[in-house]
Amino acid sequence: MTRWQLAHGRHLDLGAQSLLMGILNVTPDSFSDGGEFDRPERALQQARRMIGEGAAIIDVGGESTRPGAGAVSAREEQARILPLIEALSSDGGSLVSVDTYRAETARLAVAAGAHIVNDVHGLQREPDIAHVAAETGAGLVIMHTGRGREKLADVIADQFLFLNRSLEIARDAGIPDDRIVLDPGFAFAKDGEENLELMARFGELRALGFPLLVGTSRKRLARHLVGGTDEGRDVGTAATSVILRLKGASIFRVHSVAVNRDALAFADAVRERETVE
Repeated sequence: MTRWQLAHGRHLDLGAQSLLMGILNVTPDSFSDGGEFDRPERALQQARRMIGEGAAIIDVGGESTRPGAGAVSAREEQARILPLIEALSSDGGSLVSVDTYRAETARLAVAAGAHIVNDVHGLQREPDIAHVAAETGAGLVIMHTGRGREKLADVIADQFLFLNRSLEIARDAGIPDDRIVLDPGFAFAKDGEENLELMARFGELRALGFPLLVGTSRKRLARHLVGGTDEGRDVGTAATSVILRLKGASIFRVHSVAVNRDALAFADAVRERETVE
């Protein structure tokens, strides 16, 4: 078991049971749920529903990361997410993650009550975000991406190249290892074959020595094999969650909490038996 230290004196114990991170995009244009939760009352209702279904973390995002999405200003991003983070933190029990690459947004989000900073650019777009994480004591998710750069041909070699650079930035900023989780960034500038190769070889990422978070939810990887409806994509997502759990993932970032919770219960039971035997 690994203890992940978070802001505001909180922590999560990783390893024995799968943990679910519910996706809450407060945006008009996210690829799956854009526009569904861009009103504060609907967003808060959805967050509470996901918590009730078993989400340990709510990941709040104010700018779409889908390919081709329009950029928003820092002010607009903050206006979308900060009231919701404040409302969730006032509930007391919820752990909140902020999905941002902007240092100032991360700082304001933690001040508003967020416990985790989730950077899809792996600290390499605005490296000052690492100093924010260090100064606030936030838990940190460092994600791999292939966007905006030339990748190595081997998917695992590219993971190590990118993530080791991100870890250098984190350590230079003074972030302790027990605040870091890594995300291989499924579908971020990776085609279908690359995603499948990454999934097949996922266990190799354990050599990095950090807990692993995965986000395959409703992405092309899932819908390519099982169809384009939300129901089909959620079934595909649950299948990938089980595979990746058995290969060592600890945290699962998902749209549909309940279906992944139920699927992962079987994976956890198998893992427990393997450990006992």
